[in-house]
Amino acid sequence: MEAWILNESPGSYVWGSLPDPTPAPDEVRIRVVTSALNHMDLWVTRGMPKPPLPHVPGCDTAGIVDAVGSAVTTLSVGDEVVVNPGVSPVDEIIKYGNNSPMGPGFMIWGEHCKGGHGTYAIAPARNVRLRPQSRSWEDCAAFPLAYLTALRMLNRARLRAGETALIVGVGSGVSSAALSIAKWMGATVIATSRDEAKRVQAKVMGADAVIDTSADRWDVEADVVIESVGPATWDKSMRSLAPGGRMVVCGGTSGPKVEINLPRLFFKQYEIIGSTMGSYEEFDQLLALVEQGLPIAVDSVHPLSEYETALARLEKGEQLGKIVLRHEVM
Repeated sequence: MEAWILNESPGSYVWGSLPDPTPAPDEVRIRVVTSALNHMDLWVTRGMPKPPLPHVPGCDTAGIVDAVGSAVTTLSVGDEVVVNPGVSPVDEIIKYGNNSPMGPGFMIWGEHCKGGHGTYAIAPARNVRLRPQSRSWEDCAAFPLAYLTALRMLNRARLRAGETALIVGVGSGVSSAALSIAKWMGATVIATSRDEAKRVQAKVMGADAVIDTSADRWDVEADVVIESVGPATWDKSMRSLAPGGRMVVCGGTSGPKVEINLPRLFFKQYEIIGSTMGSYEEFDQLLALVEQGLPIAVDSVHPLSEYETALARLEKGEQLGKIVLRHEVM
């Protein structure tokens, strides 16, 4: 098979060949039709973390089942599928249920194992679902990781219809997904961005109001704040919470450390909630929303050969939504 390969971490991707993978008894092999980029594609090139080498990136994949392991009974050759990128051992799915991403054996497909930016991809059958036939191949690659992450964040924040949700730094896959899902849930949605064009597009995507991230203060009281930027926006995010508000955090693109004003935290009775990825139940919940027509933000579509160009767009933060790669199916 041909793929984008990382031979060293830290290192750079090269286009090359690897042996065609063979599925284990509980796995399926997928001929990839579309895949999508995530910041994980960049982080592994910096050794954060170091994946098993040689590594094929790509946490989001949609394609056609090409081969099935001897123990697989839920899928057949020819099925059109998407991959749930949150992988838990079976015993941890049983033990933790909807909190399976908290288990010690949890891993992200395409980070801790080879992913989908190549001809073929191997995935556990329990992580493979029939793709929503009402959606394009590009949509099906765009939603798994970012929209699963955003859905769990909103679930953990207990967002309800009629509440106000503030999405900080709209543009990334997760923030764009959170905007779509929060609107779908019936919330009033306010989005921030330093980029005027992204603020305009956020309104097109359904945001009720937009704020320049660089403003000294954000004139909003939000029941829920979706934070993934970190120290660059943390204080303004905290100040934007209504009394009793909930801030849910899935990352820190501007750095790993923040300062918390403790009196503000306890006097205002805020909640700060960590969240990452999502469970198998939440992936099925997400599939149902996608089937029902949940808007999916696709920034751009590139041929697989233009992965490096697409990666540069991601690294510069120019995207609004997901960057998708279209593979040539033989």
